[in-house]
Amino acid sequence: MDSALPLIDFATFENGTSAQRARIAAEIGAACRSDGFFALANHGITAASIDAGFDMAQKFFDLPESEKAAIAIDRSACHRGWFGRGAEVLDKIGQPEGDRKEGLKIGRDLPPEHPRVKAGVPLHGPNQWPAESGKIAGFRAIMQTLYADCEKLSRQLMQAFALSLGLTPTHFDDWLSAPMATLGPLRYPPSEVAQDDGQDESLLSAGAHTDFGCLTLLFQHDAPGLEIQNAQGQWRPVPLMRQNVVVNIGDMMQHWTGGQYASTVHRVVNRSAQTRHSIAYFFDPDPDTDLSPLPGCGRIDAPPRTALSHLLAKIGDSFDYIETP
Repeated sequence: MDSALPLIDFATFENGTSAQRARIAAEIGAACRSDGFFALANHGITAASIDAGFDMAQKFFDLPESEKAAIAIDRSACHRGWFGRGAEVLDKIGQPEGDRKEGLKIGRDLPPEHPRVKAGVPLHGPNQWPAESGKIAGFRAIMQTLYADCEKLSRQLMQAFALSLGLTPTHFDDWLSAPMATLGPLRYPPSEVAQDDGQDESLLSAGAHTDFGCLTLLFQHDAPGLEIQNAQGQWRPVPLMRQNVVVNIGDMMQHWTGGQYASTVHRVVNRSAQTRHSIAYFFDPDPDTDLSPLPGCGRIDAPPRTALSHLLAKIGDSFDYIETP
C-alpha cells in the first residue's frame, strides 16, 4: 500500500448493465481484500450536500463550549450529541489521554413510539440537536439530508460487496431494514508541535484504531491527516481528495466475511497549522444481525456476535461515560 488509494469510478453502478456492476464490484472487492481502503469517484452525493454539511459543522464547532455542552453526549440515552477533546479514546495504550478532537454523533432520529425505542434497544432513540438560531439555522435539515445521501450510497456499496463475494446483490437487504448508522462531523485543532521534529505521538489527533462497524464513508475538507498502516507497520498518508469519498472496511465486515475483507489500522495526524474538519459516516446493519461468516466466506476463530453486541462493546471501550455489561 502506498499513499495513493485505489480510485474506483462508481458512476455506472446504480443504473449500469450487469457487466458494469460486476466490474465495479470486483474492483471494490479487490480493494477490500487488500488495503481495506479505497476512494470512490462519482459516488452520487452532490458537492452542495457535502459543502453544506461542512459549513454547518464548522459553525456548530465555533459555538461557545457552553452551548455545545447543552447537547453533550453523556446527556443522551442512545449515544448522540457533542463530545469534547479527550472524550473518545481510540488507542488506550498509545494515547490514553484520548483523541485531540471534538465531534458530534448524529444517528437515525427515532421517536419514542418507535418499536426499537419502546423495547429499549440500546443506541436507538432521538438525536440531540443544537438550538437553531443565527449562524446554524437549518442545521438539522442539512445534516439529515447528508445522512440520507450517505445511507443511499452505503446501501449501494453493500450491493457491491455482495456481488464481490459471489452473492446476489440484494443479499444484505434483510439486515438493512433500519440500519444503525451515525453521521459524525469532527474537528481537529492545529498541530501543537513543529512539523519536522518527528514527534508523531504528540501530534496524534485520533489514535491508531480500526473502525468498529461495516463500512465508513469519510469526507475531508480543509487539511489532510488520515494515515493508514501497512503490513510492515509503516504509516502512509492519504492525500486530501475533496471530490472523492474515502471508504474503508470496519471490524464488523471483516468478521462477517470470515476475514476476507480487511479492517485496517489507521489514525489521524493533523500536521498542519490549521484546523482540520472531516465528516465520517458509519454504516452498520440492524441490531439483531448475526455476524457469523457469510456463505462461502469460510470460518473465523471468534465467538458468535450480533451487530448490536459488537458495537456496544466497541463503543464502551472508547467512551468512559458508558458502562458496559
